[in-house]
Amino acid sequence: MIGRYPDYDVLAEAGHWDEVTRKVVLARVENPPPFRFFDERERETVKAFCDTVTAQDAEPRIPVAAYIDEKLHDGSGDGYRYFDMPEDPEVWRLVARGLDDEARALGAASFAEAGEPTRLDICRRFSQAELHGGAWSGLNVSRAWALVLRHVCDAFYAHPWAWNEIGFGGPAYPRGYSRFGSPHIDKAEREEWEGEQAFAVDPVRQ
Repeated sequence: MIGRYPDYDVLAEAGHWDEVTRKVVLARVENPPPFRFFDERERETVKAFCDTVTAQDAEPRIPVAAYIDEKLHDGSGDGYRYFDMPEDPEVWRLVARGLDDEARALGAASFAEAGEPTRLDICRRFSQAELHGGAWSGLNVSRAWALVLRHVCDAFYAHPWAWNEIGFGGPAYPRGYSRFGSPHIDKAEREEWEGEQAFAVDPVRQ
C-alpha cells in the first residue's frame, strides 16, 4: 500500500468477479505453489534474483520464484525457443549456476548471500550480456536475460499486489467496461472501480 496508489486494494473488488476468476486470483495471494523444480541451492539463488530485478527488498514480497518454479515443473513453456538456446528449464539452471559463480568471483558465498550492490551489479552485467565463460558459455546471454526477465515479469504482474502498485482494476468480467471510449463521461478513461493515482510520476525517470 505504497507508491502512486497507496489507498487502493484490488481485492476489495473480488465480490464483482465470477466465482472461477475469484478463486484463481485469491489463490495467488493465499496459496503460492511449493517449490518442486529447483533444488535448495538454486531456489535461494532464483529467489534472490527475482527479488533483485523486481526491487522487492522488504516483506511482503510477491513469490515470483515460486511461480516460475511451478511453470518449469509443469513444463508449461511459451511454445517456442530460440535455435541457439537450450530448453527453458536448462536455461534457468545455467543462469542460477552462473549467478552463483559471478557472486563467488566477487567474494560472496553465493548470489543469495551477496550484498545488494553486488547483486545489482551482476544483474546489470547480465542485462547487457557482459557475462562470459563457465555456465554462461552454454547460453546466448542476451537471449537468456530476455527469457528469464519475461518469466519474472509474467509472474510478478499476474499477482494482485502488483496490480495495486499500478492501479490495475483486475478482471472486468462480468461487469465489463462502461466508460472506455465515452468522452462525454468525466474521467472516461478510468472506471469507478479502478485505482486513482495519488500523484503523477514518470517511473522510468524515477
